Amino acid sequence: MMIADGIEDEEKWLAEGIAGIQHNAFYLHRAVDSNNLREALKYSAQLLSELRTSRLSPHKYYELYMRAFDELRRLEMFFKDEERHGCSVLDLYELVQHAGNVLPRLYLLCTVGSVYIKSKEAPAKDVLKDLVEMCRSVQHPIRGLFLRSYLAQISRDKLPDIGSEYEGDGDTVMDAVDFVLQNFTEMNKLWVRMQHQGPIRVKEKLDKERSELRDLVGKNLHVLSQIEGVDLEIYKDTVLPRVLEQVVNCKDELAQHYLMDCIIQVFPDEYHLQTLETLLGAFPQLQPAVDIKTVLSQLMDRLSNYAASSAEVLPEFLQVEAFAKLSNAIGKVIEAQVEMPVVGAISLYVSLLTFALRVHSDRLDYVDQVLGACVKKLSGSPKLEDNKATKQVVALLTAPLEKYNDIDTALTLSNYPHVMDHLDAGTNKIMAMVLIQSIMKYNTCVSTAEKVDVLFELIKGLIKDIDGTLADELDEEDFKEEQNSVARLVHMLYNDDPEEMLQIICTVRKHIMAGGPKRLPFTVPPLVFSALKLVRRLQGLDGEVAGEEVPATPRKIFQLLNQIIEALSNVPSPELALRLYLQCAEAANDCDLEPVAYEFFTQAFVLYEEEVADSKAQVTSIHLIIGTLQRMNAFGVENRDTLTHKATGYSAKLLKKPDQCRAVYACSHLFWVDDQDGIKDGERVLLCLKRSLRIANAAQQMANVTRGTGGPVTLFVEILNKYLYFFEKGNPQVTSAAIQDLIELIKTEMQSDTATPDPASDAFFACTLRYIEFQKQKGGAMGEKYDSVRI
Repeated sequence: MMIADGIEDEEKWLAEGIAGIQHNAFYLHRAVDSNNLREALKYSAQLLSELRTSRLSPHKYYELYMRAFDELRRLEMFFKDEERHGCSVLDLYELVQHAGNVLPRLYLLCTVGSVYIKSKEAPAKDVLKDLVEMCRSVQHPIRGLFLRSYLAQISRDKLPDIGSEYEGDGDTVMDAVDFVLQNFTEMNKLWVRMQHQGPIRVKEKLDKERSELRDLVGKNLHVLSQIEGVDLEIYKDTVLPRVLEQVVNCKDELAQHYLMDCIIQVFPDEYHLQTLETLLGAFPQLQPAVDIKTVLSQLMDRLSNYAASSAEVLPEFLQVEAFAKLSNAIGKVIEAQVEMPVVGAISLYVSLLTFALRVHSDRLDYVDQVLGACVKKLSGSPKLEDNKATKQVVALLTAPLEKYNDIDTALTLSNYPHVMDHLDAGTNKIMAMVLIQSIMKYNTCVSTAEKVDVLFELIKGLIKDIDGTLADELDEEDFKEEQNSVARLVHMLYNDDPEEMLQIICTVRKHIMAGGPKRLPFTVPPLVFSALKLVRRLQGLDGEVAGEEVPATPRKIFQLLNQIIEALSNVPSPELALRLYLQCAEAANDCDLEPVAYEFFTQAFVLYEEEVADSKAQVTSIHLIIGTLQRMNAFGVENRDTLTHKATGYSAKLLKKPDQCRAVYACSHLFWVDDQDGIKDGERVLLCLKRSLRIANAAQQMANVTRGTGGPVTLFVEILNKYLYFFEKGNPQVTSAAIQDLIELIKTEMQSDTATPDPASDAFFACTLRYIEFQKQKGGAMGEKYDSVRI
């Protein structure tokens, strides 16, 4: 309630201040329009008196200040026109100093000072020095900050810089630098003092308000960086030492962090490189609470980008020994800040390593030196428990992989394994993911069984349970992502030599079979498809070759595949195993290995019978079986009849009538295959279609009994389309009369009193009839066939 009251009071005070400004602005405008200088000064002073309030927060005070600022712009235009007010600029400069209150007096003085400098009746440096000194009389933090911000605003284009119209005799650049530095110093002092403007209990609120005003102070550094005359020498001898002196001496963590960041952002990278020792020397002197790691990281990032911008600047880095200085500075900072958490120290080493990799990519000793420093820092605790620190260590280990695009490089760094020794089991998994992602990102092909064995040892945290952590205890999404990564990795293992490729497959199988029931459904399929890829490369080769090494033949690979999929079916994951058996059957068919293909089909049917219990899964499985069997051409008559009979039998035993109907009419394709002259059994096709029609009728009657209305005629229209397909393919058993009868049946069903209106079925039937009509109109042999069909 007290906070709400405070906000309401502040809104009221702001409204009163704005009303005061508007009231006096009205009379000010009238005085300006009538060229009445005395009245204009009177009302402008009264208007500016509204800025003397100390009851507003910085945010609200800014609103008030902007209202006054707009009026001061108008007043400055009036002051410029001497003909209107009839007073010389020097007299005007004296006159405004008679304003009663110090704050309005100084705002007016700054405004007239701007005009005075433009008139060039006095050197710009003298006027600016006068103004910056007089502004010291306002020591209230908020009022003083905004006053000096106004001074900086009106003077930024009037500094006596090289090439400026206000450049005077002598070393005027130093005068400009002194003015900006003095204004910056005073503004920073006021800004730091703001933290003492309220009780300790509202410190968080005060810090937030102070943070909102930081740009007012930082703009001075931006102005300094824009002064043309500030060359490297002036920056090195004057600007940087004085700015750093103020930063260190203010002993305020918020100010130190922001101003160090400003220095790094606004001044050129070339200056940073040449003054690196001076800049880095300030870091250990900062307050312990300052987030040095972020600022130092930004400095190293900027220097890295500078080095990357041109090869010509690289000798400068070597000349100033940038890496050694940065490494030394980081060591001193970590030593000085005893309380710095491990994550902070490691993040500094990550930035230093990034710098070394980008600037001195040929110096592996630098990379190893950084890793060694990290090992030294981590030596106090054997295993990391801080999650953030762990991520930083992973980033540290990842950087060389990304830079050199080669896992082998990590092995040449003596400290690389020592850093990994500090990772716990969970982080090992993260690192394993990083290794896989590195391989995927750079499309690295792992080409020998030996390398594959080493790689899978490195990523063992992903492919089996270690340290007693069970797969069931892991987050489901994370687990899936990990296993999908392993699955993608399997596809990156390749060798042109079939013998070596078979060895790779056997090596992968050895590792993933220890993965447990939750992992196998993810890792077995890519291994199966990798083996099938090898089978297709060896298509047509078979037989046994004497010798110690087992030759890579399709038959041998199929035996291996049978064992792998059998392990998956025992998990149990029957639907997936069934799909893989069918894929293997198709590959065996292409290799013309009828017994092998028959065995895979047998395994698929056994799984269907014994393991697939869900009705939806049964529907999907039977359609997969029918579709695969339809493409087989290696089977003899006996084997094909056996499998076809099984498929049609299971189709008719599905739970739901519509599913039965669709599966049975799908079986019709098993008896009529276009590219195989031997399989064109018109009678059995018609038998399947008639059987599906009976099932559709039964489904319709069942709907009548249970719901009192007939179901949609979709099934009948689907069967009609099958009739048309086989009619066009030349099946003599499918006649135009049968099609005509079916069309009449559908029309009767649609007009029945118990029919359920279904726009989708109606549209489907209408499209089918339009197709028949189109074929009739097209003419030719097909048109003649359709002539006898009446719609």
